[in-house]
Amino acid sequence: MKVTADGGRSLTKNYFRMNLSTLKPAKGSTKTRKRVGRGSGSGLGGTSTRGHKGAKSRSGYSKKIGFEGGQMPLQRRLPKYGFKNINRIEYKAINLDVLQRLAEKDNLQKIGISTLIDAGFISKNHLVKILGKGALSVKLEVEAHAFSKSAESAIQAAGGNVVKL
Repeated sequence: MKVTADGGRSLTKNYFRMNLSTLKPAKGSTKTRKRVGRGSGSGLGGTSTRGHKGAKSRSGYSKKIGFEGGQMPLQRRLPKYGFKNINRIEYKAINLDVLQRLAEKDNLQKIGISTLIDAGFISKNHLVKILGKGALSVKLEVEAHAFSKSAESAIQAAGGNVVKL
């Protein structure tokens, strides 16, 4: 490159102009794909990097989840335990301190399922259980599917009442 009076800028300005046709990846950032099974001259022919015999060399091979090479798998070595209760009813737990904050924020006297849905605490498919964590100082009428004994007594002690759905 020839240095001109302006420090070679006129040449570099046009020579290194960036556009879509001059873009290319950084040097060393790309590698050519390993093409196996394309003849012995490529160095990757013959067994095509799969070795000799065995399940892994065959087409269609996929290792089963938990397979340990023929050794008895962990999930079969360990004993079975417990059970799933098919009659279990799962509740979304809401504490008294949450009801207190909600009542103070929106100045409510009655808190029901629709109030909790609107506040974003539950979705319309959840069953709700009120638990006794926290203190309640506001007189509230609370509607829910279930109540703990401590929550029920705290709501009634504050002058409110409990409605089980």
